[in-house]
Amino acid sequence: MPTFAQRLLGLLLATLAAGAPAAMLAPTDDPQASAVWQKVRASLFENRVINAATPEQLTLEAPARAINAAVVPIAIRPGTLVTPERHVRRLYLVIDANPSPISAIFQFTPDSGRADIETRVRVDEYSHVRAIAEMSDGQLYATTRFVKASGGCSAAPASDAAAALATLGRMSFQVEGDLNGREPVAAQLLIDHPNHSGLAMDQASRQYTPAHFVRKVDVSYAGRPVLSADVDFSISENPYFRFYFAPRGAGELSASVTDSRELRFDASQALRAAPR
Repeated sequence: MPTFAQRLLGLLLATLAAGAPAAMLAPTDDPQASAVWQKVRASLFENRVINAATPEQLTLEAPARAINAAVVPIAIRPGTLVTPERHVRRLYLVIDANPSPISAIFQFTPDSGRADIETRVRVDEYSHVRAIAEMSDGQLYATTRFVKASGGCSAAPASDAAAALATLGRMSFQVEGDLNGREPVAAQLLIDHPNHSGLAMDQASRQYTPAHFVRKVDVSYAGRPVLSADVDFSISENPYFRFYFAPRGAGELSASVTDSRELRFDASQALRAAPR
């Protein structure tokens, strides 16, 4: 199976060859007719059947019109809990009109508890945004939203370059839930990283800031993996991920992040269960 980087390179070339500009799209356009999506679909899923998801199976939350195209909130919520018998194995996030359409591939384990994921993305032009869930039995379910936004991938960074480098790779967790309970526990991971797309021009030098972005995220709890993500510059500056993990009492929540320059950052936080 080709690596994420190989798929990304192929899809970048496919986007350039796809034809009509995405800005010509309208919400009424057939999302299945997108030339980019057809190439992405063939690359990721070959000829496998992709079922149209019901709201009970999969939902994708995204604004119809983004306030800031560089920071568009996205939430993908499968309608089922994660169990060893049946669970969401992967969630794919595809943004047709972005220079790199495959924005993220999230992988889950039975220890994830839930396969819900929230993040913030860049949207470069009016685009169909897609979530595809791959179940543990191999079935695929997809849902689509149309987002009106433009210029997200070439927008200037919000933070000062020197300040961004000073905190590069710093991470923080927030956890909500009962570690002694039965319900999945929600966690947020915030990564300090400029996530440069390579498409934004520095207004002082008039040169394009080289691409430098988070590429891989791995999260574990009490030594067991709960979330793995292959991502690219479609994820906004200072990447944010909200996810779940199955409670197992006290333990250590850990994250390992690798970026496009092969820099690695690690962080962990010891969690204590509330006394009964």
